Amino acid sequence: MFINARSWLIAVLPFVLAGCAGTNFVRPDPDSLKNGQMKYSEILDRFGAPRREGSLVKNDKNVKTITYSYASTVGTTRREGVVPARGLTFLFLDEVLVGHEFISSWREDHTDFDGGRINQITKGQTNRTEVVALLGKPSGYYIYPLIAPTTGEAVVYSYAELMQSEAELKRVRKVLIVTFDPRGIVIDINYSASGDQPRQ
Repeated sequence: MFINARSWLIAVLPFVLAGCAGTNFVRPDPDSLKNGQMKYSEILDRFGAPRREGSLVKNDKNVKTITYSYASTVGTTRREGVVPARGLTFLFLDEVLVGHEFISSWREDHTDFDGGRINQITKGQTNRTEVVALLGKPSGYYIYPLIAPTTGEAVVYSYAELMQSEAELKRVRKVLIVTFDPRGIVIDINYSASGDQPRQ
């Protein structure tokens, strides 16, 4: 489920092609974003009007999405040739926050992760602390209906990048969603990737 990675690429592409930037923002503290508690109006009060709005259906529920994005033609990125950009997506069920993701290709706050380590995560055995130790700080968090269980939570590792050259614009995206039961034990692992994945 490429929620933020896909939205991010769509949202920043016009800025890249036009050479403009949009409005920059700082990654919010994830502890200040409470899934299942915060309201849509609270997010708008805090972050202002989003750049994109949309919706999706997940587990037979209609989920509202809003995305904030920023792209630049200059800046220091994770890898040479990558367009510096950030994206922030919030997802709501009945006006209540059920998921949020941050994504960045800037060097100082990039969300890239090592997909080669995913096979070290085992359903029914690996716990949340071990996942974070293995892959680093998550870029997002989901609760139902973005995950199938009505209890528990998922951590999200999401990354996307655009590489601009004279001949073409290359896109890379990858998302890992690791779902935990209420005890913090892994019960589901969902990984998707597209584009030519760079070496870590």
